Amino acid sequence: MDQGSAAGPHRARGRLGAPSCGARAPGAPWARFSAWLECVCVVTFDLELGQALELVYPSDFQLTDKEKSSICYLSFPDSHSGCLGDTQFSFRIRQCGGQRRPWHTDDRHCDSGAPVSLQREPAHYFGYVYFRQVKDSSVKRGYFQKSLVLVSRLPFVRLFQALLSLVAPEYFDKLAPCLEAVCDEIDQWPAPVPGQTLNLPVMGVVLQVHIPSRADKPESGPPKQCSHENLLPAPVVLTSVHELDLFRCFRPVLAHVQLLWELMLLGEPLLVLAPSPAVSSEMVLALTSCLQPLKFCCDYRPYFTVHDSEFKEFTTRTQAPPSVVLGVTNPFFIKTLQHWPHVLRIGEPKMPGDLPKQVKLKKPSRLKTLDTKPGLYTAYTTYLHRDKALLRRLLKVPLGGAPGAGKLGSGVKGAQPACCGSALAPQGLQKKRPSDVQSAVLRRHLLELTQSFLSPLEHYMASLMPLQKSITPWKTPPQIHPFHQDDFLRSLEHSGPQLTCLLKGDRLGLYRWADSRRFFKSPHFDGWYRQRHKEMAQKLEALHLEAICEAVRGALGCRRAQREHRDLDEGQVRGGGRGSGPETSGEAGSGTGPPAPREGGDAEAGAAVHRDSHRLPAQGPAGRPVPSLGWGPWPRARVWPSSPPPSQARAPPPKLPAAPGPGPPPGTTIIPADKVAFGTTAWPLTVGGSRAGSASPPPGPHLPSPGS
Repeated sequence: MDQGSAAGPHRARGRLGAPSCGARAPGAPWARFSAWLECVCVVTFDLELGQALELVYPSDFQLTDKEKSSICYLSFPDSHSGCLGDTQFSFRIRQCGGQRRPWHTDDRHCDSGAPVSLQREPAHYFGYVYFRQVKDSSVKRGYFQKSLVLVSRLPFVRLFQALLSLVAPEYFDKLAPCLEAVCDEIDQWPAPVPGQTLNLPVMGVVLQVHIPSRADKPESGPPKQCSHENLLPAPVVLTSVHELDLFRCFRPVLAHVQLLWELMLLGEPLLVLAPSPAVSSEMVLALTSCLQPLKFCCDYRPYFTVHDSEFKEFTTRTQAPPSVVLGVTNPFFIKTLQHWPHVLRIGEPKMPGDLPKQVKLKKPSRLKTLDTKPGLYTAYTTYLHRDKALLRRLLKVPLGGAPGAGKLGSGVKGAQPACCGSALAPQGLQKKRPSDVQSAVLRRHLLELTQSFLSPLEHYMASLMPLQKSITPWKTPPQIHPFHQDDFLRSLEHSGPQLTCLLKGDRLGLYRWADSRRFFKSPHFDGWYRQRHKEMAQKLEALHLEAICEAVRGALGCRRAQREHRDLDEGQVRGGGRGSGPETSGEAGSGTGPPAPREGGDAEAGAAVHRDSHRLPAQGPAGRPVPSLGWGPWPRARVWPSSPPPSQARAPPPKLPAAPGPGPPPGTTIIPADKVAFGTTAWPLTVGGSRAGSASPPPGPHLPSPGS
């Protein structure tokens, strides 16, 4: 494609194919787009360079050279696959160079309510690929080869596969203008908030999806969809954004589902060799999803090639194989990774509706380099019996025979591996149920296995929580008790998984495993323990804050009662036990009304001081006093009325005998200390034979101090 001929986008976001200019800043026009996707890549085949990155959209998203190389090689099927036509698959790569895009508030909010297995990957990218390879005589090589890749941190494989099936065919015909329009539409989508059902318009089609949340029950069916009355055209409803057709993925290995479940639970390394990237990626994603609600914390690569940057890390023989699930299509990996303990070789798929030949358990010594036949090459033997009822629900198997039943129930620790060539070998699919119902049956079985295994761990972890009575507001929150493996193993006798699961077998051996305790050393236990410890610490902090709030409320209530009691005493002192005024409805002597004037005082002045003083309760609704939170000193209010009412005229004070020494000027009246009221009661003065005005108080030297 000629990049120079590409039309520029409608918004100021840079031209297609333009060089990257750094990571996007928060609040950029791509904020809603970034909630779903990181970028969209187009990979083509160049005769001189091989796989080449044709464009990255939006152009301002930055990828390192190592990430570009990985995306280019993983976007094309291996030469051994021979994929013609359209193929969809997925891959997962490690992010290089640290986090380059700041996390938005919406991203953290969405992750906080999402299940742990569906939260954004902080250190990995998911790549969802739509690859087309068709004959084209106009191309020098004779084939048109191009891939459209959606790069995201969300593991919504079903949603992005549906999106690619709509966008990719149109893009291969119309190229850049179609891609720009699709990105503009995605930039208008609402954020993927957990628990909401969203309508996502794209290219004239509305995709209706439900974003899972932690509140959803794992065993419940798909949520009730929204009404379609106001939507034109009618939406395409996706029952799930992440769940694959589990029954279709596990068809070749239905007889060994529980063995694979145990391998995934214990974090064992597993190599999956499939005929195509589509089969490889679906099998790996199905294996990693069979532990739900437990998050799969080991590394996994749905599609892996020899050109990947981690090839040497995974194929080294200087140390034990890492805990990783690799999906490959190149038989070269069987020779390179023949020291791995578990290898699953899947044959060519059959016609839809037919049951593929079930793989057999084989010893790793029979593993050959190139002409390896389909099978599960492992020396591991299961701890649990196979569920015969589950196989009868999914497959057509004969019901009878003690010999056959014995062979089907074998496979426990210490027994010889059983093949599917026994009397109870499956004879076909159970066609009475559709595939989605079969997947629901299988997913429910795996869910019960995981929940039964986690039940003793959850019970023991709950016993490590401190008692609520030990949480006090005067001390720091108590610490969570440490996890002791020996104490947990002793608790299995009375709270083990044998109480919640009907399957027979050595269930306790899954925790012990010849005293090596492999589960406790696996990344799954570490991830589960960290998550549960974080939740318990948050619960302890919340309880501690609640205790502090209760203590503060109790202290405020006590201080309020003391303040009201003190105000009551002060009101009685000021009011002399007289009845309340017309402004309140309190009883006599309650102190809620304006105080009665002292002998010779001014009633209006006393009321004014009563209203202005913030030590006294303010008037609230229905005449009730409103308590104040302050305990500051009373202001020394002074009111100098122009003239007192006739009925309350103060009698002239008695003359004091003249003190020795120089006295006051002639005509000055001196008021004794016992006749002066400070703080509330106003009093008139006569200076020089006339009443003083309100402009200034009497001279200080002639007034006794409050402490005299």
